[in-house]
Amino acid sequence: MRIVIIGGVAGGMSAATRLRRLDANAEIIVLEKSGYVSYANCGLPYYVGGIIEEESALLLQTPASLHARFRLDVRVNTEVLAINPSKKTVAVKNLDSHESREVDYDKLILSPGASPVIPPIPGVERGLTLRTVEDVERIADRVSSRPKSAVVIGGGFIGLEIAENLVHRGIRTSLVEATDQVLMPLDPELATLVAKEMVAQGVALHLGASVVNIGPDNVDLSSGENVSAELVILAIGVRPEIGLAKAAGLLIGTRNGIQVDEFNRTSNQDIYAVGDAAEKTDALDGSATLVPLANLANRHGRVVADHIAGRTVRPVKTIGTAIVKVFDLMIATTGWNEKRLTAAGRAHQSIHSHPNSHAGYYPNAKAMVLKLVFDPTSGEILGAQGIGIEGVDKRIDVIATAMRGGITAPELADLELAYAPPFGSAKDPVNMLGYIAENVISGLVKTAQWNEIEDYTSRGYELIDVRSAGEFARGHIPGAMNISVDEIRERSSEITSKNLLVHCQVGQRGHTASLLLKELGFNAVNLDGGYLTWSNSPAAISVAMAI
Repeated sequence: MRIVIIGGVAGGMSAATRLRRLDANAEIIVLEKSGYVSYANCGLPYYVGGIIEEESALLLQTPASLHARFRLDVRVNTEVLAINPSKKTVAVKNLDSHESREVDYDKLILSPGASPVIPPIPGVERGLTLRTVEDVERIADRVSSRPKSAVVIGGGFIGLEIAENLVHRGIRTSLVEATDQVLMPLDPELATLVAKEMVAQGVALHLGASVVNIGPDNVDLSSGENVSAELVILAIGVRPEIGLAKAAGLLIGTRNGIQVDEFNRTSNQDIYAVGDAAEKTDALDGSATLVPLANLANRHGRVVADHIAGRTVRPVKTIGTAIVKVFDLMIATTGWNEKRLTAAGRAHQSIHSHPNSHAGYYPNAKAMVLKLVFDPTSGEILGAQGIGIEGVDKRIDVIATAMRGGITAPELADLELAYAPPFGSAKDPVNMLGYIAENVISGLVKTAQWNEIEDYTSRGYELIDVRSAGEFARGHIPGAMNISVDEIRERSSEITSKNLLVHCQVGQRGHTASLLLKELGFNAVNLDGGYLTWSNSPAAISVAMAI
């Protein structure tokens, strides 16, 4: 059997090497347009910043090493011009010799990846993209000439990573994002924390503005601002490379990626598609989605190899777990965010917590923010987000694993997670999310979100801050009355309304106070995540701007 693979890197090479392990006699040909077939594209921004010092560290395998170990026929600098499904051939061109020929196949695997989005902005040809080794070489060459200023267009994962690494190189860096926040997978009250970190580290943020012109050494924004930019990086996003598939008559899906079945077969049963070019199936609602992540590409490459080899294959759906480093912060997400659930009209409940990365009495514990979103009736976990200096990765990984295993939000409390003071707490932050979820679903407490305060106060709810007087003096929600949780019994007569919206710093004392006030005859609702969640929200920013 001859298997031809168009494109290498994660999906293509995962399929190729797995196929060889399953079939020692198959003829496996990999056609790669660039000069590199196997490299760590997620590490490219860190080479720009000098964190990864040698380019060779990014190169995982070469055609020679792949042939030596796996007897793969890897042809780099080889462009596929067309696919002829009826003849089961591909037309290829050697970019070095300019010779063209046809290569026949029994099975064809498409792994062409995705291409950077390049908007039709005047002067956009001066912008550099970051997708391949050749791309990073061009950017590194420009950085070596020591430009004084740079503008990164796009506030997604790659945009933030490249902005950080340009700052590491001592370049005055601005980031422009057309929406009102960075990192769209985050909900706004968490995205503001990322924005604050970037500004604190010296990045000039321009949110809610777009680039309308790229000049010789500057960019013009829709806001009317003119920003210095000797170097311009385009990090607006990527779109699936579907040109070959579309020309070959393969079905393109609703998300404009190559449509595939549970075995990653296209509409032609002898042609498969993997990686960024192929649509995935969302685990939450079964819809088509695009998730350009290397771990999914690797997994789908294995699925295809197993299916071609006749092995039993487990269908793979995605929950979209991802993580990014932004200066001193780690930011991780899994599943859907609250914005997406609201837009889809799906019932959901959100909870926020602000735990430490490990036991607070052990030195160097770091605060983090966790948000869990779940079905208010069944407890099904719908998504989670986390931000912090350390410990966020393992908490989001645990929640992602729970989602895959069908563990509900309250059942997070039952997980037996490794504990010692240097690593966690007796009640791990994940366990605490489970306890909070159980309290909410059971009806023991009712909670309100940071963006519902105005609605509650307009309905006559009195805002009660149960923190200490010192905490209250350092900052509070406008209109709040301060009665410490320890003084509620003695001072309850001062409260004039039966309907109360209670809050503390992070929600824990507010929970205690709410239950106590209910016993005293009040209708008390606890502000989820407390003052700290509100203080990082767009609502708090609006209040600060109005003062």
